[in-house]
Amino acid sequence: MARREAAKELRRATKERKRYEKAEIRRFTARARARRAAILTTLGVVGAMVVLGLVAVFSPILALRTIVVQGTSRVDASAVQTALDDQLGTPLALIDNGRIDADLSQFPIIQSYSTEMIPPGTMVVNIVERQPIATIQEADGTYRFVDAAGVTIEQATERMAGVPLVADSSDDLPNPTFKDAVEVLLALPASLRAQVDTIAAKSHDDVTLTLVGAAQSVEWGSADDSDRKAELLAVLQQLHSGQAGTFDVSAPDDGIFRAG
Repeated sequence: MARREAAKELRRATKERKRYEKAEIRRFTARARARRAAILTTLGVVGAMVVLGLVAVFSPILALRTIVVQGTSRVDASAVQTALDDQLGTPLALIDNGRIDADLSQFPIIQSYSTEMIPPGTMVVNIVERQPIATIQEADGTYRFVDAAGVTIEQATERMAGVPLVADSSDDLPNPTFKDAVEVLLALPASLRAQVDTIAAKSHDDVTLTLVGAAQSVEWGSADDSDRKAELLAVLQQLHSGQAGTFDVSAPDDGIFRAG
């Protein structure tokens, strides 16, 4: 009797073990299928994104059709557009910046630029133009208005207001006189630069300004300590308003006014 009960219990335990093993196999197989499905889904999404990216890059839908030029006043915007139209039809992602540099190099008045791509087919070109900071008088009496690098912005037979004349500078730019004068002009506060009629540079440390509308000059010295010199000059101008003479602020701790 005991043997029969033991054999029966063994058969029951064997069946339970087999059911457990089958359930574990089913669970493992289900997890494997789920992982495989997740991997395949991920690969499918990545593949679709790659395909869409390639379509976006090379599709004519996102090709350059319109060029907008902003920030020009001296440069002809339509001329800039014409210079860049060899890029038309190119997908925005493949615009050749090297070609843009080459195309815009024919406009010396352009100091710098930046581009902005606006899908589906527009490129905005933001231009920064060179600005005149000094005037050079030519041998024939005409005036050339140049930036700090000596690049000609305009030419005219009359002076341009607010752009100081560099005295005793040859028209072959840049030269030492021009460089020394421009170094001081760049260091001057804008309000004071607007008062300068002419600037003469005998050397790097010997620069003189002549002021607009007054028989007054300023021995400025070098470009060093220009902010302090400007403050000192403003005080001296208040003390000697309307008097002809020379302000010496070359030593910013000890300003002098010499009448006459």
